[in-house]
Amino acid sequence: MRAVRSVDGSATVVEAPVPVADWPVLEVAAAGICGSDLGLLDFGLPVTLGHEIAGTIDGRTYCVEPTVACGQCDQCTAGASQRCRGRAPHGMLGLDFDGGMADRIAVPADCLLELPAGLPVADASLVEPMAVCRHAFRRVAAVAGERVLVVGGGSIGLLAVAAARALGLDVDLAARHPHQLAAGERLGAGRPMGEYDITVESAGTESSLHRCIEAAAPGGRVAMVGVNTGSWTVAGLPLMMKELTIAGSFCYGRGRDGREFAEAAAMLAANPDIADTVITHRFPLTDAAEAFRVAADRSAGAIKVVLEP
Repeated sequence: MRAVRSVDGSATVVEAPVPVADWPVLEVAAAGICGSDLGLLDFGLPVTLGHEIAGTIDGRTYCVEPTVACGQCDQCTAGASQRCRGRAPHGMLGLDFDGGMADRIAVPADCLLELPAGLPVADASLVEPMAVCRHAFRRVAAVAGERVLVVGGGSIGLLAVAAARALGLDVDLAARHPHQLAAGERLGAGRPMGEYDITVESAGTESSLHRCIEAAAPGGRVAMVGVNTGSWTVAGLPLMMKELTIAGSFCYGRGRDGREFAEAAAMLAANPDIADTVITHRFPLTDAAEAFRVAADRSAGAIKVVLEP
């Protein structure tokens, strides 16, 4: 079967073995390209890429929650499977296990979520990044009616806008490119003005974190969602004087108050305009190299690029 892997730092379609794990095998219908996938190309990991996945099994449509957890450690039993620290095997599809940029993928049964009515499988690779945003708002205990500023207009930033609106929050967007601002407006975001109860760092840059700190009201909360593996300098005095709370946010959980993946799927099903706005490009699997090139060029109009085997 076909699969997309990193070969000499480039997204390359290769022949890969058919999955033989003791897990259900999903026929992939859509796999989104995440910013982290772009970064993983340089690492040359010997796995198939892709953790934003949707497809079919025996004619039924599913999205894939790609965190594989032990289910028994203290974090898993508390509903925080994304923080699993149990014995292997655990990790992430597309990083520690073969991912979904392929014709087929083996998926643990408890990582499958059947799609709700109203969410086409072609759009359902968005459930994973939407769940990231849903989790971020839970991490900062967002309450309907609060003011939110999202800093960063990539797919995570725009899905954070959509999640905020679905949760009854008043949201503005700070973004670099005109097409990102236009997409934010379509999803219900205003332009930045004043100070905010919650700010969301979704760009993964030190400057965007500084803007979040500056825009937060005294006693406000900052949700860090953007991925960055470097070291940052934080503006300590404003952070201290305003007594801000900074909450790191990673993936999604299955707490006592619900499975965030299911909540994200319901948000997308309730508002088809989200997928219509955020998914800007679709490519067949054979054009993976071009799809990755387009995904890396934010200035050219790409937001979310999806591969369709």
